[in-house]
Amino acid sequence: MKDFGGKVAVITGAGSGIGRALALDLAARGARLAVSDVDPVRIADTAAHCEKIGAEVRSYPLDVADRAAVLAHAEEVVADFGTVNLVVNNAGVALTSSVAEMEWEQLDWLMGINFWGVVHGTKAFLPHLAASGEGHLVNVSSVFGFIGVPTQGAYNAAKFAVRGFTEALRQEMLLEGGPVRVSCVHPGGIKTNIARDSRGLEGAEAAKAVRAFDWVARTSPEAAAATILRGVQRNRARILIGADARIIDLLPRVLGSGYQRLVAIGARRLLP
Repeated sequence: MKDFGGKVAVITGAGSGIGRALALDLAARGARLAVSDVDPVRIADTAAHCEKIGAEVRSYPLDVADRAAVLAHAEEVVADFGTVNLVVNNAGVALTSSVAEMEWEQLDWLMGINFWGVVHGTKAFLPHLAASGEGHLVNVSSVFGFIGVPTQGAYNAAKFAVRGFTEALRQEMLLEGGPVRVSCVHPGGIKTNIARDSRGLEGAEAAKAVRAFDWVARTSPEAAAATILRGVQRNRARILIGADARIIDLLPRVLGSGYQRLVAIGARRLLP
């Protein structure tokens, strides 16, 4: 997919962060947009800004953890636009908690969005992407899909799972020789609200975690969006965002399991 002009792009979690930046970038490139978010106010604002750019856009309140809702959303988008060319399963949340202290409800909440939300979006839209004759599916994992990090067990579980699920799907599409391309995105530290919206910490501990995140988050959502779209144009299997992502990708390759001691030392300094 070299050109996004006239293409129908579906983006989840488009109310803020990378999803919003992707919507605005694609609007400027002439794409037709179906944007969704669990927050109806945020997604309406994103759609309004896309309209100001001149894009055709529809916004949809959507909880990606709700399988029936995502399946219905896919049918609604096709009814509204006639086809789907690009899908970005971007919606995600954060949870900071040790495995021992993590509540079952917290784990279910995160996995429902970060893993099952990706699976729901993939399964719902894959037939429509194939029917378009030129489809590209983008699933957002993380650098935490490369390495395990203390207090991020739930997030690691989801992002490792997204990586494996997406890489397997890409191979299946290659074997079929069909019209759907697949990419997995691994952002490093992106300047978004994900840490501020995170669950698991409160008060001073939450404030310290936000400060730590702000210190490592060096890439803007706009730069991240541009990198993702460039990766789509080049049909990259793995799209790394930020210098930190490239470094973290190398850690387990170079150090093997030895990376864990290095990460633990760093975590001791940064974690609440």
